[in-house]
Amino acid sequence: MLVMSFKDTSMSASFSPEWFPKNPSVATYIRFFTETDAMRWLGNSLFISTVLTFTNVLFCSLAGYAFAKLRFPGRNTIFWMLLGTMMIPAQVTLIPVYIIVVNTLQLGNTYTAIMLPMFATVGNIFLMKQYMSTLPTTLIQAARIDGCSEWRIFYKIILPISKPGLAVLAIFTFVATWNEFFWPFLVTQTSSMRTIQIGLASFKFAEATDFGAMMAGSVIAALPMFILFFSLQKYFLQGITIGAVKG
Repeated sequence: MLVMSFKDTSMSASFSPEWFPKNPSVATYIRFFTETDAMRWLGNSLFISTVLTFTNVLFCSLAGYAFAKLRFPGRNTIFWMLLGTMMIPAQVTLIPVYIIVVNTLQLGNTYTAIMLPMFATVGNIFLMKQYMSTLPTTLIQAARIDGCSEWRIFYKIILPISKPGLAVLAIFTFVATWNEFFWPFLVTQTSSMRTIQIGLASFKFAEATDFGAMMAGSVIAALPMFILFFSLQKYFLQGITIGAVKG
């Protein structure tokens, strides 16, 4: 992908493998930024991914704490019902969600339409519930004896000792929302509302594909993922073990 991004379109479409381009050029990158709304697409992706990361960290950590450490009627029933929804294929719920968001709420072609179904996901609630189940309950009981409210316990005690779990949740959510393609493609119509993943598809025309500019855009779109992965690599490794410690 990186090598092809420095070739012109005719050479990019060649079937002959070539490790290094004979005449490398940045014309594809210039074309990508000057002939499209690339900066707008990148801004949209960054805004949507940041907001959804924040909402998932906030709401899913609260739900995870409630399911892991609080006792209330129907706790296990509600939790297993939520888990049951994960077994329903996304294709089954796609049309009902689209009708609600676009037809009923009239939110088509807006940021809200893109983000609304993903403000808090069941998978992230499950992740935080499993992580917070491993935290010592004695700390919470001691805080209650000292008169702390549940909100203060969550803010002052649970959040500081849950940083690894929250970091993993934030990383997974940001990567997933940055790479999301189908739902934003379904609910947006104008170029100004596209994300970078949808924008890349616009280089495929009816009779030809601008592979050079598409590869240049793919490299730009992949850069945040590489930076995020290598800067927070240890949290990715911790994330593999979350959920495998306690059921």
